[in-house]
Amino acid sequence: LDVARDRSTISYTISEEVDKGTAVGNLAKDLNLSVHQLQATGLQITSGYIKRYFDISHESGALFVSDRIDREELCPNMVKCSLIIEAILSNPRKIITIDMFESSHVGERHPLPVAHDADAGINSVKTYKLNTNEYFTLDIQSAGDRSVSAELVLQKTLDREKEAVIELTLTAFDGGKPPKTGTLQIHIHVLDVNDNPPVFSKTLYKVQVIENPNVGVLLLTLSATDLDEGVNSQIVYSFTERARLSLEDKFAINNNTGEITVKGKIDYEENQAYEIRVQARDKGTPPRSAHSKVLVEVVDVNDNAPVITVSSLMSPVKEDAEIGTAVAMVTITDKDGGRNGLTKCGVLVTGPLDREAISMYNISIEATDEGTPALSSTAVVTIQVSDVNDNAPRFPDAHINVFVKENIPTGTTIYRLTTEDLDLNENAKSAYQLIKGASQRAQNTALVNINSETGDIISLQSFNYEELKTFQFKVQATDSGVPPLSSNVTVNVLILDENDNNPTILAPYSELGSVNSETIPYSAEAGYFVAKIRAVDADSGYNALLSYHLTEPKGNNLFRIGTSTGEIRTKRRMSDNDLKSHPLVVLVSDNGEPSLSATVSIDVVVVESTADIQTQFRNVPLKEDSFSDLNLYLLIAIVSVSVVFLLSLISLIAVRCHRTDGGFSRYSAPMITTHPDGSWSYSKATQQYDVCFSSDTLKSDVVVFPAPFPPVDAELISINGGDTFTRTQTLPNKDKVRPDLLVTLAMKQLSRNQYSKYIISLIFEKKICIHFN
Repeated sequence: LDVARDRSTISYTISEEVDKGTAVGNLAKDLNLSVHQLQATGLQITSGYIKRYFDISHESGALFVSDRIDREELCPNMVKCSLIIEAILSNPRKIITIDMFESSHVGERHPLPVAHDADAGINSVKTYKLNTNEYFTLDIQSAGDRSVSAELVLQKTLDREKEAVIELTLTAFDGGKPPKTGTLQIHIHVLDVNDNPPVFSKTLYKVQVIENPNVGVLLLTLSATDLDEGVNSQIVYSFTERARLSLEDKFAINNNTGEITVKGKIDYEENQAYEIRVQARDKGTPPRSAHSKVLVEVVDVNDNAPVITVSSLMSPVKEDAEIGTAVAMVTITDKDGGRNGLTKCGVLVTGPLDREAISMYNISIEATDEGTPALSSTAVVTIQVSDVNDNAPRFPDAHINVFVKENIPTGTTIYRLTTEDLDLNENAKSAYQLIKGASQRAQNTALVNINSETGDIISLQSFNYEELKTFQFKVQATDSGVPPLSSNVTVNVLILDENDNNPTILAPYSELGSVNSETIPYSAEAGYFVAKIRAVDADSGYNALLSYHLTEPKGNNLFRIGTSTGEIRTKRRMSDNDLKSHPLVVLVSDNGEPSLSATVSIDVVVVESTADIQTQFRNVPLKEDSFSDLNLYLLIAIVSVSVVFLLSLISLIAVRCHRTDGGFSRYSAPMITTHPDGSWSYSKATQQYDVCFSSDTLKSDVVVFPAPFPPVDAELISINGGDTFTRTQTLPNKDKVRPDLLVTLAMKQLSRNQYSKYIISLIFEKKICIHFN
């Protein structure tokens, strides 16, 4: 519902189908008319509709419904339905407007229009009246009967902020009876002057902001009002007192809206709160302003990890420092506040110091705050541990075996002793010296000397294996620490044999100047025994392992010699084309490097019958099944040999013990003893051997095993009757022993890579077992 009034529109809203008499609005009030004025103006409602839907009450000024309103009838198929009616004044009011500044002084006058009346005399205008108000009064001036005028007099200071428009009604009265009146509406527009400063909504603004906010985040909006109007009420916001803190780097303010936003970094650890002084200033002349405070409280977040500071670090620390010795001062700081700044510190430590086990300690210090989420930091303190002389030099072993070749030049360095000292520098520098104890003979210390700085063991003479096989001495290593520490080592020197002795031919073929000859019958079969060459070598081991060869004449195919036994035998039967005399040269060579040798010449003469054979050896007896004199002789020979060996070995042991003065017991000579059953026992600390001999063999088959079992690379040594030397098997020989041969024992020690083998050759009629332990 739109009501047109003086080209202005007043809108009302009403629902359809409301009851008649329902008030729509107070039109008199909305037109700024009193009920009296409403009646005087003759206000009427008109419209272009057939029905009169609305009317006005002149008693109350209310606009009310006077007929049924049907929206579908008035505005079919329309979203918005409006009824336009007009309010018409039959007697329109006269209105004048007076502008007055609110700064006008009391007593200021404004002349008012003069009322005109067509009547004259007493019926003309006589007086004026002004409606009751608190600001103005009338000053009526009369010029006789000609005219009466009035002036508006200000009696109270105006205040536009309280009342911007003052409506007055000036009524003119004539002198007739009854008097008639005329009215004039006076609108006093109070003009604004800048007499009101801006006023903030609060004298103190408080706001919280979480630290590290994004730039541009709105903190708050200032609110200030100014009761003035126009430019006098337009407010400009700004910061004041910028000298103490550079707030312009942190915050920004919108001069028009009063919005304060974040401009820079806000850090709780830098400043926990900011006090901002703000100003609101109007644009009046002169301008007026107001001030307020903004307290920005920065809320801490856990954005700083604890800081670990290490001072007064004592490094290095002696390894014998007592537990509880202070080595560093550790300080934990956290820039955060509250629980975010509370820290828990943990120090990772070890046990007592030992530089040899750990020379440097990395102590990890971890500090964790109680924020959410918790932040932590770790610092590593490196502490060096200085050395003290708490470790003696150590030799690799308590006993050191040194193998030295015989015949080395005097002054040769045979070994260099080394020690390991876990200490450092001077504490680890060792000096070496020979120990001359009560059990140490002067002859041992005269054999070698030692360089005190390098530990080189130097020979003072050339060694002969055949005279001296082992000797022993002790060495002490002392470090240079304070106090000095030392340790001892026993050095066992084992002389290694060199091939420096030629083989020696044994009797009967070794007599100088003698003619060696043997005879064989023409009817000799292949394999007939001619002679046996025996030789010995003063050396040991492979240097004493001999082999036999025929060297002359070339192309001789009648005889052969066992390379390991020295037995000369026929290869075939004699023929008529063979010579009657055969000069043979036997070469006996050892197995050393280089090989040494000896030769012997034998003339073998062929005779027609066995009766012509003369020999310097005894005949080989025939084997008898029953016990004969030969068996008795053999038993006596075995016992005799056993006794001789026993006495010899006892003497050898006594000599050895005298040389070593009781030391070096584990390298003492072996023991061979006889037993009632005819067996021999060979005893050595680390070896055990069994050797069996049979009367069915012309020679002995020897099998040697070191105790308790032979190693993987052990060599099984066998000497058979052929021309070959076999190390893998034992081959029996069916040839019989010649009865005129005596028992011969040859024992040699073989040494290669610390592995010993023994060869024993026996010629017996009966089988004999020798047990070596």
